[in-house]
Parts: sequence; C-alpha cells; structure tokens
Amino acid sequence: MVMNAPRHHDVVIVGGGNAGISLAAKLQRMGCRDVAVVEPKKTHHYRPLLSFVGGGMATLDDLTRPQERCIPDGAHWYAEEATAIDPGRSVVTLAGGRELHYNDVAVCPGSRIDWDAVTGAEEAVNTPTAATNYLPDMAEKTWAMLSSLTSGRAVFVISDRHVPCAPVGLKPLFMAADHWRRTGVLGDVDIELLVEADRLVNHDEADRELRAAADRYGVRVRTRATVEAIFAVSRTMRVRTPEGTDDLTYDALYLAPPHRAPDWIADSDLSTEDSGAFVAVDPRTLRHERFPRVWSLGDVATVDTLPSGGALRKQVPVVAHNIAAQRAGRNLRHYDGYSVAPVTTSRRELLLAEFDRDGRPEPSVSTPDLARPRRSTFLFDRYLEPQIYWHRLLKGNVS
Repeated sequence: MVMNAPRHHDVVIVGGGNAGISLAAKLQRMGCRDVAVVEPKKTHHYRPLLSFVGGGMATLDDLTRPQERCIPDGAHWYAEEATAIDPGRSVVTLAGGRELHYNDVAVCPGSRIDWDAVTGAEEAVNTPTAATNYLPDMAEKTWAMLSSLTSGRAVFVISDRHVPCAPVGLKPLFMAADHWRRTGVLGDVDIELLVEADRLVNHDEADRELRAAADRYGVRVRTRATVEAIFAVSRTMRVRTPEGTDDLTYDALYLAPPHRAPDWIADSDLSTEDSGAFVAVDPRTLRHERFPRVWSLGDVATVDTLPSGGALRKQVPVVAHNIAAQRAGRNLRHYDGYSVAPVTTSRRELLLAEFDRDGRPEPSVSTPDLARPRRSTFLFDRYLEPQIYWHRLLKGNVS
C-alpha cells in the first residue's frame, strides 16, 4: 500500500523515448525542478538507426543504451506502463495501481505496430521470408533476409498509416539494391515497391530523386497501393490499387507496417473520433483540444505532419515553452509542422527531405541542397547524428 501511495509532480511525462527524455531535460534546463518520466522499458533505442541495421550498416549495439543512463539527473523515473490519464483529476494511473498527480502532463509514449490492420502480417514476419526493422528484435533479421537473397522477387511495402517517418522504410530497399548490384545479382532480383501514399515523400525534389534512384536499380514502383492481406504459407499478398486488386508473390518481404496509438489512449478522453484514436491536440500549440493542462507530441499526437525524430526537435521546445507560457499568461509558441525524412539512395549517399505540414520545402541550410543525394549527408546521418542524439538532444539542447 505504501508503494502505491499517490505522488504529486509538477510535470509528468508519459513516455521515455526521444520525445519524453528530450522534453524532461529541456524542462529541467528551463528551471522545472520536479519532472517525472513514466517509461517501462529498461533499454533505450535510438530508433533512426534501425533502418541502417535493416540495411546491414549498423548493429543493435550501435543504437542501444540502458534507460537509466538516459533519464536526466534529478528526474523521477517510474519504470511502469501508464494505463490511464484522468484529465479531470489530473492523474496518471500506472500499471501497478499507483496514481501520479500532476500540474501538467505531456503524453508521448510513441505508437505501436498495428498488426490487425493487415491480415496475416504478424504471421508473415514470424517466417524466414518476411521482416521489419520497425521492431528492434527483428532489424538484424531484415538484413539477413535481404542480403541472402540472390534471385527471386523482393517486395517492399511502405504503409501510410501513422508509420514513424515512413519514407525511411526506403533505406533498406536502396541499401539492399546497392548490395545486390555490387555482388552481381541485381539482374536476378525482381524488386517491387508498394507505397500506400501517392508519392514516395512529401517533397517534390526529393520525390524525383528517389524515383530516379529506383529507376536506376530497376525497381517497379507502385503508389496508392494498399496491402490488404498476406498469406505466409504461399508467400503471396493481396494488393489493392486504383486499377483494382491483384495477387503478388514474394521471396523476401519487407514491411513498414501501419501503426496505432496504445490502447489505453484510444479508449480514453484524450482521443476523439476525428483524431483517429490518437491524442487530439492543436497541431500548432500541441495543447490538448479540451484539456489545457494536457500536452502531446511525437508519434501519438495529431500534429498533422510526418512523425519523425527531426520533427521532435521542433516540437520539444514548443511544448516546454508553452507549459511555462500558459502558467505565466503569455502567448503560446506555434509549431509549423516541420519534419524531415533522411533516405539513402545507395550504401554511400543520402538525401534529406525537409518540409512543413503543407509539403513546402523548409531546408535547415540554404546551401548545399540537401534534397540531393550526397556522401556528406550519408556520413552525417549514420555516424554524427547518433552522437548528437545521445550527447545533446537527450540533454535538452534543443531550441
């Protein structure tokens, strides 16, 4: 009973990933002395590197740290799952029954793979011929599957349903295609790309570059293609396009699958019918539409733009500033929907597609043009960006 006694914190952050840890550290830097982080996972993953693991250019050790080393000094860490938030009582309930009272709460537990969205998908990835790097324990299997293929059909499926940085799912495709070219088997591999969106990325120049790269490797690209079902035993899938429905066989299947919010959010007052079971926030201020002391950011929030780690760099300071501004009666800062998709076009080059929620280019530098594939951006994304993440972003150095 003592363990489950209620506690009060100034700010409770639900989620200890990129969003939650960066926000906790930022709030501390701004003078908040009582921050609590609710996160059950004992291991912290730098998730953008999972696509490099899936492409054979990183290992799980490169992206893994103990969670206790990531929690900011002085923050309270509750290593439990949150099961409910009651905005009326200003309470977060934990799986063990404890209640955490708050002045403000930030909801950022991330999203989950929605296996129910595609019939047979979960069964398929549990066979040797299908995988996804959106699960850490399956990322290395992804590369083992792709690199061992020397002939047959490789199908890459990129969903458009709340996938964290969906265009990054193209990284394993281009790194695998480059590998097949280098080993002399590219001509024996039939590569199919099924993209649920109407283009590869929401940026005109980057979309042209990625389509040109796909053409160089002989990739058959189909947009507005939705996989309705996968049949693992026969290694076939049913695909719906504007032209109709057909069946496609595969020898290797890569999935960037649909995602959804945690069930307890979908079943709570935090979501609405319009928010699709995600946290319903004003996409500009990131404050909840109905509950002014509830904030949300990251994959679980309705921010009306591509969810990505780069987007969090803009969202974290907005939430931190707005929590303080609301208390002081000052104007709230606005988030313009900036997001970024870093996509490799080979095992040596990468482009950065930076844009706002309306698809307008929003480059972080005026020159060079980062939407064109470059060796320098590849090296930055693979080697320097993880160090910035561990040593700056998770320390609250965002503005």
